[in-house]
Amino acid sequence: MHYRLIECPSCDTLYANPLPSLKHLALSYHEAAFDSSEEAHFAARTYSKELSAIMENIPDTQGAIDIGTGDGAFLEELLKKGFTKIVGIEPSKAPIQASLPKIRPLIKKGLFNAKSFKKNSMSLITCFQTFEHLYDPLKTCREAFEILKKGGAFYIVCHNRRSLSCRVLGMKSPIFDIEHLQLFSPQSAKAMLAKAGFTEITVKPLFNRYPLHYWLKLLPIPKGLKISLIQFLKKIKLGYMPVMLPAGNMAVIGYKELAAG
Repeated sequence: MHYRLIECPSCDTLYANPLPSLKHLALSYHEAAFDSSEEAHFAARTYSKELSAIMENIPDTQGAIDIGTGDGAFLEELLKKGFTKIVGIEPSKAPIQASLPKIRPLIKKGLFNAKSFKKNSMSLITCFQTFEHLYDPLKTCREAFEILKKGGAFYIVCHNRRSLSCRVLGMKSPIFDIEHLQLFSPQSAKAMLAKAGFTEITVKPLFNRYPLHYWLKLLPIPKGLKISLIQFLKKIKLGYMPVMLPAGNMAVIGYKELAAG
């Protein structure tokens, strides 16, 4: 299930047309369930591997926003790296309720609103597996650019619609989802950040590390067989074994006026 998707011949983006209303999206996310805390923490550890390189370029570690933070798993990684003045933005109440007591005060419920932040006030803004859900991703990129300090970084993780896994699975790929309003390629993701003003943009594939039972949940096989297989593998503990695979995700990082050298 997914919205009607149109391909842009210029930038290589797939986008929903017509779009659902912003009011409808806000209500849907407010009521969304949350049952992926384990996977969120595995993902956060994967995404944090890029932080060391980013920290070599950004002006400082004072000020970070995580858009679509879920239960705040990545906020924990930011704290470990020494970031301060951290804010997570999450529209759904269920993941906030599932967050750790020390993390919950850092999360603001609602959609990302640039007016809540001062211009040139943040060193890092992240948006993981949320970019496809945004009502207006270019607007979000431009707002992130305004909020970031000079030298600050915008770090996105999203699906790559041109990845091998997507080409093999076609429309059975899990990236074709009713919640996804856009699907990007390396070309379109890079073009969007550039249009918003970012420079020194890099795009790289990500190898995700998740428990085996999670990977099986994504397979396009009959539901009954899938449930039985997952239950069996969990019973013998093999289902909890972490497995690293190229799942068709990409990291996109851009900087605001990064100084040469």
